[in-house]
Amino acid sequence: MRAIHLFGAGDVRVVDAPDPALRRPTDAVVRVVRSCICGSDLHPFHNAERDEAGHPIGHEFVGVVEEVGSEVATVRPGDFVIAPFVVSCGVCEFCRAGLQTSCVRGGWWGDTEGSGSSGGQGEAVLVPLADGTLVPVPGITADTDERMLASLLTLSDVYGTGWHAALTGGVSQGSTVTVIGDGAVGLLAVLAARQQGAERIVLMGRHATRTDLGRDFGATDVVAARGEEGIEAVRDLTDGGSQVVLECVGMMPAYEQALGVVRPGGTISRVGVPQYTDGPVGRVLFSRNVTLTGGVAPTRAYIDELLPGVLDGSVDPGRVFDTVLPLEQGPEGYAAMDERRALKVMLRP
Repeated sequence: MRAIHLFGAGDVRVVDAPDPALRRPTDAVVRVVRSCICGSDLHPFHNAERDEAGHPIGHEFVGVVEEVGSEVATVRPGDFVIAPFVVSCGVCEFCRAGLQTSCVRGGWWGDTEGSGSSGGQGEAVLVPLADGTLVPVPGITADTDERMLASLLTLSDVYGTGWHAALTGGVSQGSTVTVIGDGAVGLLAVLAARQQGAERIVLMGRHATRTDLGRDFGATDVVAARGEEGIEAVRDLTDGGSQVVLECVGMMPAYEQALGVVRPGGTISRVGVPQYTDGPVGRVLFSRNVTLTGGVAPTRAYIDELLPGVLDGSVDPGRVFDTVLPLEQGPEGYAAMDERRALKVMLRP
């Protein structure tokens, strides 16, 4: 099969890779219908060490089950499925608690030596622990309308991650929320905050086409300024600070923005993968009674709740995909996202 592999910083290629095959009775093989490039994929794209052999990449995909192991009970060949961005067993204490990202048997896509799974950016994927991981969607096929496929694909990661940000941040009816970041996760955090009852949503971003979409999703205000100027603008709009701040970037300046705009007694929820190891967590939080929460989103826990709105068309999170490319042009997709020419790229095998 054809798949995207990462060979080092700035070097992604479409290569011939082994066709996935069942290894365990709990495995499934899924033919990928749509996958995509995530903003978090850009971190290894920027920083990965040289790997002459290359390794698979990608963790967001939807597809059709081709084959299942003898112990798989919840999906069968022909089923259209959503694959959350981590593998999970569905039965351990963490999965039962809705924290599938801490599954004791699970893991990450592309873990060829551990679970044996392939990366999501390919023509097919070996799915370990298929019963706990995959979510079948009756009535959907590989020929379903492109817009619907795009929205279903967001449930594998970015929509669920935006939902996690708003949920852990404590958004409720009448909340004032500030969202930092106009990437796909930030925009869908705006959508989620609106769905969860936020009355005022300030989106901090400076790419007009993105923030316009953010307004469509529910942002009431947009602040393009950064640093102290941006902090003061948000504080003016929110009468001294925001009750809830959703940090959807993962870089230190974004976290510092969050600290600047949150009001005393407020909550910061971080869902952008932190690209720093140290940061202000002492008196700057303690003295103002600010709660820091968030983390890796257990999107598997949210799919059942979010899926009906996607299927009935009442929400359209797939609008974050502004570029669709064939898999063979995947490296062009990476370049487009890296250069901010694309918000989020969907790949069509």
